[in-house]
Amino acid sequence: MKLRLVLGSVTATAALVVSGIAGTATAAAPAAPPTIPTANIQAHLTELGKIAAANGGNRAHGRPGYKASVDYVKGKLDAAGFRTTVHTFTQSGATGYNLIADWPGGDENNTIMFGGHLDGVTAGAGINDNGTGSSGLLEVALTVAKQQLKTTKHLRFGWWGAEELGLIGSTRWVASLSAAQKAQIKAYLNFDMIGSPNPGYFVYSSAGQPTGSAALTTLLENYFRGAGVQTEQTSVGGRSDHAAFARAGIATGGTFTGAEGRKTAAQAQKWGGTANQAYDPCYHRSCDGVNNVNATALSRNTNAIAHAVWTLTAPAALRSAA
Repeated sequence: MKLRLVLGSVTATAALVVSGIAGTATAAAPAAPPTIPTANIQAHLTELGKIAAANGGNRAHGRPGYKASVDYVKGKLDAAGFRTTVHTFTQSGATGYNLIADWPGGDENNTIMFGGHLDGVTAGAGINDNGTGSSGLLEVALTVAKQQLKTTKHLRFGWWGAEELGLIGSTRWVASLSAAQKAQIKAYLNFDMIGSPNPGYFVYSSAGQPTGSAALTTLLENYFRGAGVQTEQTSVGGRSDHAAFARAGIATGGTFTGAEGRKTAAQAQKWGGTANQAYDPCYHRSCDGVNNVNATALSRNTNAIAHAVWTLTAPAALRSAA
């Protein structure tokens, strides 16, 4: 994760309008998305920590810990009924891996995609960065399977390799798509560091992003507002895996709990935590292990993913509101 923050206050209306992506939904949908058990997300983080420990202490591109991480996530998804594909590429003399998981059904000409990077840096296990986003996405995907979610739009997840080397995996995957395949993807939401120990609650700004991005920002802001959490917008520019999608003209959004930036006094008053301390003091360090996660932030952000999945793919349960 290589984000630079631009902070600002957020306002939103009670109604959510996702023009051209999910139609119009209100805060009082007829069936709510599920609540994702925090313990299940943490169990995935524990496994990623074990994988790092067994493979030289990290899960970095070109190292055995990264391939083992891909195998772990793929195994869970395959068993749950997803159609998985491993996309390979070469970077720095080593093979890289992107994992793509499609949930059967829905209109593939209207695909909604969710993703985050699975690799870490060589310094440590990479549990907050980005085991948290990877694990949140995985548990939401497994919940989709448990509930046998019927979608009108097609649902796809992606776990990216070599993000820490410059967004390589996601860039290579998007570049591998034909123009027609890119046009099928109507939105991409990115989740990179969602459990920082001194967390902020940031939603990607739509400023400078493709048409449709503002609706995704509003969707996520409204979710947090409904959960009683104030948010701020962050301008992510080209500094995480949404960038390749944005360059392809695909609407982008996402959430983030902060990296090396420091929490202000106003933010500490609003969110708790410690002012003038980094959101993640272990960012890109050896101490980014399983204890380097705020469980509340992890839970809230994972449930934001679930809310977006259930809303944007317009399952039958929400069809009357879509």
